[in-house]
Amino acid sequence: MPNVFYNSFFSDRLNGNIDLMADAIHCMLVTALYVPDPDLHAKRSDVSNEVQESGTYKIGGRALENKRVEQDNENDQAVFRADDLVWDQTTMRARGLVLYKARGGQASLDELIVYLDFGKDIVSTNGKFILPWNDEGLLILGS
Repeated sequence: MPNVFYNSFFSDRLNGNIDLMADAIHCMLVTALYVPDPDLHAKRSDVSNEVQESGTYKIGGRALENKRVEQDNENDQAVFRADDLVWDQTTMRARGLVLYKARGGQASLDELIVYLDFGKDIVSTNGKFILPWNDEGLLILGS
């Protein structure tokens, strides 16, 4: 399945409800059973089939660290980047991830941003689960 921006993200962004740099942006992992719906899914509570807790992975995932935006004038776009994520001592299988704005409380308040499909399952067995971001960036916004 291709990557999917949730339609609510566009209105949340334009209304000032989501600021990728200032807000706590979290990453949660989901299994291949999750099917994103860009029209109907708007809050973290709409996301099903999150991977189970294992090792240092906890429900809701974790915050992105060292977020940055780079302007790319050659391609007329902006690139959103963050440090790679690593969870230690995990046994899990994930097919994709969901980025969302974490408000620090109920899942029904956390706004969804994007679903990113890995293209295949990533598996760890009592080891490190490493999520390296694409060299081109985590999110690319532009023409």
